[in-house]
Amino acid sequence: MRRIALIVLGVALFAGAALRDAADRWVAATELPPLAVETSVEVIDRDGQLLRAYTVADGRWRLATSVDGVDAGYLRMLMAYEDGRFLRHAGVDPIALGRAAVKAAWRGRIVSGGSTLTMQVARLLEEGPTGSVAGKLRQMRVALALERRLSKDEILGLYLNLAPFGGNIEGLRAATLAWFGKEPRRLTPAEAALLVALPQAPEARRPDRDVAASRAARDRVLARAVRAGVLTAEAAAAARRDPVPTLRRPFPALAPHLSDRVLAAAPGTALHQLTLSAPLQARLEPLAARAALQAGEQVSVALILADHQTGEILAQIGSAAYEADRRAGFVDMTTALRSPGSTLKPLVYGIAFDQGMAHPETLIEDQPMSFGGYAPQNFDGVFRGTIRLREALQLSLNLPVVMLTDAFGTTRLMAHLRRAGVRAVLPGGQPGLAVALGGLGVTLEDMAGLYAALARGGAAIRLSALPGQAGPTGLRVLSPEAAWQVGDILSDMPPPPGAARTGLAYKTGTSYGHRDAWALGFDGRYVAGVWLGRPDGTPVPGAFGGELAAPLLFEVFAHLKGTLDPLPPPPPATLILPTAGLPQPLQRFRPPGAVLAGTTDAPQVAFPPDGARIEGGGDMLALKVRDGQPPFTWLADGLPVVIGSHARQALIDLPGPGFITLSVIDAAGRAARSTVRLD
Repeated sequence: MRRIALIVLGVALFAGAALRDAADRWVAATELPPLAVETSVEVIDRDGQLLRAYTVADGRWRLATSVDGVDAGYLRMLMAYEDGRFLRHAGVDPIALGRAAVKAAWRGRIVSGGSTLTMQVARLLEEGPTGSVAGKLRQMRVALALERRLSKDEILGLYLNLAPFGGNIEGLRAATLAWFGKEPRRLTPAEAALLVALPQAPEARRPDRDVAASRAARDRVLARAVRAGVLTAEAAAAARRDPVPTLRRPFPALAPHLSDRVLAAAPGTALHQLTLSAPLQARLEPLAARAALQAGEQVSVALILADHQTGEILAQIGSAAYEADRRAGFVDMTTALRSPGSTLKPLVYGIAFDQGMAHPETLIEDQPMSFGGYAPQNFDGVFRGTIRLREALQLSLNLPVVMLTDAFGTTRLMAHLRRAGVRAVLPGGQPGLAVALGGLGVTLEDMAGLYAALARGGAAIRLSALPGQAGPTGLRVLSPEAAWQVGDILSDMPPPPGAARTGLAYKTGTSYGHRDAWALGFDGRYVAGVWLGRPDGTPVPGAFGGELAAPLLFEVFAHLKGTLDPLPPPPPATLILPTAGLPQPLQRFRPPGAVLAGTTDAPQVAFPPDGARIEGGGDMLALKVRDGQPPFTWLADGLPVVIGSHARQALIDLPGPGFITLSVIDAAGRAARSTVRLD
């Protein structure tokens, strides 16, 4: 009898071992589905905050989620509800399966499936069926194989990335952003319970479709969490009072144009980090949209803000919208070639200061002139006569800046632009004097870099939104003294209407035909640039940089911080003197080779003589010029009244009573004036 028992035991043990060996071979031979999960490409800011995400190939939102980036309370609640022995079983829980079988036999239908989290991962990986026996057996086999291949955290990580949460939302992180607008690191008990419940029936329990169903499912999870000791009854009761979200939130889409650009440059990279600040970007984008709305329905806007000490771009807006609308919002206007208008003038003045040709207090003549057939006019058509360079730059006069450019040459101007990193495009191939007034194509990105160099004492710096790509280039655009003088002039510019005088060094610009409105400025730490206009280059009637772009520029700095960082003090070698105290050559600007007024053949006003008092007696006033070289141009109070006349006499309409200043300029640019009183 004992012998028979021993034989039976041996056969049983042998059979059990054989079964275990067969089961082991069966599990080992399992062909696993691909374990690599495609997740959304992400663009994050300098602190790791999400700027923008892209859907995966099939249009689903599936953002990469790791176990250590998830709220611990959620994980405890998940395991308590879905798989209480997850950390102890080998992929299949016999106890849970047995309990499910007993319930099914007792009630005559399947009440619970007995699936472990690992089995659910197996189903999600293969997108297999949930109700069939064959499907369950396949899930069990894959689950057992997964437990041999992966750690518990790796299996849990797959669930966190693949679990469905309604619509095209997959994965916990996508769910927390869509339903709560937050990352999954910190979740309330109510939030965690809803997220545990949703994958069980993601469409039936979607909060935006059936609030009652989602609340009931959430509350069942809370009840089980109390029974499992994960939550106290008081905490669960408080969680039940929390509302269920009723709307799905949009995913972050900050800096979309820049995000598209970095993605196109590195298409195989899953995570792109930028130097932008997401909170700052989020504050500035609505400002840009509002500015475009106020400017006109087809006007776009672009904006750049950077730290000129490091070169890192903190905010960048390609347009006021990101769609194919009437503003062509899909076009990134930070990289578009546009005419800079008067925003190049500070560089021209800085070069003149550097070359020893002029000083901020140097006097210059603002008068009609011809430069080889090129006869620029001031924007308002008025000439101011003798004026300090400081005032000429602040008033953005055209004649003085062309005179300076003509004196040192357009080749030098283009060389300084290249040193600043400005990749200028010339319409005709060769630079003419019109480049000083914006007759070339530049980008907002490059212009911000130019003004960053001015802010840095003339030292060029590369601006970039890519970590490690920004920084000084080692090139010098201006001397420290000339750069400080330019900044000092610009910081004394009057602010736009309604803005406080803050000492922001800034310059505006308006291109020919009102196609582009610009404003660029800097304080002691930051540089910003603003552009407004139509992307197709159509004129925007009445658009001026001072009226459209400058207010937005001041708003940008107001949202950046409370007060501006002060500009640096003047370098020790800076010459700070009034006009009369300057060296004689710097007191008045004389173009190289210019003939001084007052020489024997210079023009003189023969009639009416200076200081004369003229009685009324007719509708016309006679003008006479002696000496000088024709043709002659006459001005009355700065406004041209006779242009290109070869005659030495002219008649003009008699103005009203009062004092009037008459000026005559000959072909060599020499001038004379006479101030008379009309009665």
